[in-house]
Amino acid sequence: MRKYSLLLGLTIIFSCNSKMEKATDTQIGFEISNKGEKLILNAGEMASVAIWEKYIDAHNNRDIAAIKSMNAKNIKVYGPRGEFIEGLEAHEEFLKVWFSTNKPKWSPKYYIANNVVNTNGDIEQWVTSSLNLSLVDGEKVLKVVQVNDALIKDGKVQKFYVYERIKQDNE
Repeated sequence: MRKYSLLLGLTIIFSCNSKMEKATDTQIGFEISNKGEKLILNAGEMASVAIWEKYIDAHNNRDIAAIKSMNAKNIKVYGPRGEFIEGLEAHEEFLKVWFSTNKPKWSPKYYIANNVVNTNGDIEQWVTSSLNLSLVDGEKVLKVVQVNDALIKDGKVQKFYVYERIKQDNE
């Protein structure tokens, strides 16, 4: 009976492990590398989505200390109008001015976890999100739609790209 229980327990463990592996090996598309190679995109880790969601919440709360604690030391931000921000202090200074000048407020539309094996063979965890963003422009409120791609590694935001367009009235 003991052998049967052990065999059943090991079968369950291996069965669960193979299901977990298959879930993260679900191909959802591909990325084109700088060298023109197709890199397979797979379903990613939901833990990365939770980090990015918390990061957006910290932005909505203007909590620069929380944002800073979630950033990698060498954080890189690629803004929608050609901005490039590198490092914790530069990001903090940018946010102080941007928060006070524009009073941004994000409303999430979706978050997608994905991973890719880069050309070095390392697995990168990415979160792609879409957010509605309201900005104050003098007396007017400007509404835009953003798409963000964020690289999450070791529980920290390493870098992210922001793409945006003006939101149409019928959206």
